[in-house]
Amino acid sequence: MHYPAWYVPFLTSPMLIALIALLHVLVSHYAVGGGFFLAVETRYAYRTNNREYLAYLRDHAWFFILITVVYGAITGVGIWWTIGLASPLATETLIHTFVFGWAMEYVFFVLEIASAFIFFYYWGKLDPKTHQAMVWIYAFSAWMSLVLITGITGFMLNPGAWVETRNFWVGFFNPQFIPQVIARTGGALLLSALYVYLHASFRVREQRLHGLIASRSTLPALIGAIFITLGGIGWYLFLPESAKAALAAASSLNIMMVLIFGITVGVFGLLYLGPYRNPSWMSPGFALVLFVMGLTVFSASEFVREAVRKPYIIYNVVLSNQILPEEVPALREKGYLEGGTWTSAWVRAHYPEAGQSHQIDEAKLLALPEADQRELGKVLFQYHCSSCHATTKGYSATAQLVRGWTPEMIRSLVQHPEKFHFFMPPWAGTPEEAELLTKYLLSIAPPRPGGMR
Repeated sequence: MHYPAWYVPFLTSPMLIALIALLHVLVSHYAVGGGFFLAVETRYAYRTNNREYLAYLRDHAWFFILITVVYGAITGVGIWWTIGLASPLATETLIHTFVFGWAMEYVFFVLEIASAFIFFYYWGKLDPKTHQAMVWIYAFSAWMSLVLITGITGFMLNPGAWVETRNFWVGFFNPQFIPQVIARTGGALLLSALYVYLHASFRVREQRLHGLIASRSTLPALIGAIFITLGGIGWYLFLPESAKAALAAASSLNIMMVLIFGITVGVFGLLYLGPYRNPSWMSPGFALVLFVMGLTVFSASEFVREAVRKPYIIYNVVLSNQILPEEVPALREKGYLEGGTWTSAWVRAHYPEAGQSHQIDEAKLLALPEADQRELGKVLFQYHCSSCHATTKGYSATAQLVRGWTPEMIRSLVQHPEKFHFFMPPWAGTPEEAELLTKYLLSIAPPRPGGMR
């Protein structure tokens, strides 16, 4: 209602956000954990005067910068682009609420970029002490970026007392902050080790050096797995009640949770039996299997984290259909179409007979031809429903969900969506608008499958 709707066919805009964010998250955690890997291992190589290891670390640093700074920056911009189009009200709210936090994050981001390039491009030109200082500056800055962004993303899941206080620090140090910082720090350590294993298995041929890299990277990986487990437990304990209910009610999320637990146990076991006890096992195939398992766990975890926020984008602050909870009563009173700048302008432009006065006459909308009523219903769907649903085909396609439903069933769903599924936002329009949306949904609903009684 505050902004124009942006509809992505088949995939839907939230799933596009999820896809781009996932591609970024799988690299951004490596940016943090890989920074600590390079810092700790560069110090060790200098201290032991291990020239072979230093040469490998320089080779890894080139790979690290290419993946995290170049690819990571592109996907980071992609996230801002997609959330600005798909979830503009939520993006606006986060920017206004955390201006100071974003400013701090940008400072640390600049420090990351500068120190990473100095560390790599001045390799061999700086004395060892200064060279190590650069990579430690990078590692700390990258971790602080993680901490700052985690405070903001944790706020989206559980803002805590911020709803009453509107205080920056209350919102930032929300109930999800510590559990998610622990889990994401652990994830950074684990994922960076998997990147190291994969890179070293293809780039290092000398067995002694290969074994050294594998064995030294495994303890941080095991610690990371423990941190993920502890943070995950805290994440669950501090979920809002509706999020826990959504987690219990959605079969797909249950499958994801089992997948996360099972694969995490498998990764931990393989790390212990493989590189920790038998570094020689770290072949390209073994490293690739570990890497894919790690990416699978991360992907499933991010999907679950995003899914349990419904019916909100920001819990108790912004609903998933881009309106504020406190706006619902007024929109039910004056009309959803009237309540939006773009929707009201569209109605007045296309149906002036219903919108010549200062307010849209909704009774006249129901007097329009059936085709026009369905077109108005389509507009209502676009703004009220398409943040979570595709139309006829695609992710959570509404047409498939109401296949074979009677008009009474669809009408009841439109009027009381939160009673059908508690993770759906409430209807925010008038009874007349509910009828328009009902007619549109009936027009796209396929018939009941043949052979069923």
